[in-house]
Amino acid sequence: VHTTDFPGNYPGYEDAWDRQRFEEAFRVDVIREEGDTLEFDMVGIDAAIANAFRRILLAEVPTMAVEKVFVYNNTSIVQDEILAHRLGLIPIRADPRLFEYRNQGDQEGTEIDTLQFQLKIKCSRNPQAAKESSDPDELYINHKVYSKHMTWVPLGNQTDLFPDAGFRPVHDDILIALLRPGQEIDVLMHCVKGIGKDHAKFSPVATASYRLLPDITLLKPIEDEAAETLQKCFSPGVIEIQNIKGKKVARVANARLDTFSREVFRHEGLKNLVRLARVRNHYIFSVESTGILPPDVLVSEAIKILMGKCQRFLNELDSVPME
Repeated sequence: VHTTDFPGNYPGYEDAWDRQRFEEAFRVDVIREEGDTLEFDMVGIDAAIANAFRRILLAEVPTMAVEKVFVYNNTSIVQDEILAHRLGLIPIRADPRLFEYRNQGDQEGTEIDTLQFQLKIKCSRNPQAAKESSDPDELYINHKVYSKHMTWVPLGNQTDLFPDAGFRPVHDDILIALLRPGQEIDVLMHCVKGIGKDHAKFSPVATASYRLLPDITLLKPIEDEAAETLQKCFSPGVIEIQNIKGKKVARVANARLDTFSREVFRHEGLKNLVRLARVRNHYIFSVESTGILPPDVLVSEAIKILMGKCQRFLNELDSVPME
């Protein structure tokens, strides 16, 4: 939407708020980026667009995950099906943009659509363990099977195609199974490219959510004990108390920290002095990546997918004959 082309009698935009929404330029403000977490604001969009963006992050940005598990030996107490399911949920650090989707029905993977991992481990007794010890970590060797024991087995010429890729699980300390002496696990895994719409294991985010920016207005000056009570009704940092001419006066310091508990409405002396609202076109997004891709990359990929959807929709409209 070009915000400079607002028509005077545009249907559905008669009220002042809709006119403001139409005229306001869209923008994205990055608020905080720490590790795998990204918080940013989307301003000047409709709720449908915000929700479409969230759903794309959850279900349509592709990743690589374990799809097939070939069990050669499993004498642990974990059943084969449960073991395969646990392996499938381990996030794999591999850029999905480097691979193609595997064709349905293909039994054998190739270097362009499959990553292969091996997990081969056997538990044994520790001959150097103290006789009086009862700690399994001292008594046994390899009795805990972790994701770090998964090793990448290159397919075809993947060693040449990805010399510096270092494909591996995102986290090395994910517990897969517990073994006792004589038990072993020997499996081969095929990772393929997929999306969360097909299976949750392909979802690239742990959480992707949004909320409207809170808007807190003090209708009258609130002072002294009432100011302290008001401060306790909100999350820390929302209300601050200033000392003005010897009086404690409350003011709104940072409304975005509010969680909308509505605690203030339980107090008869305060409920008519505060107005709680939300800025209807200001969305606070929180994206937490599983570690497969950085959150800023996930956001940019989601935007590309959304743009592709819009373009396909426009192409469909152009292809329909007009009467």
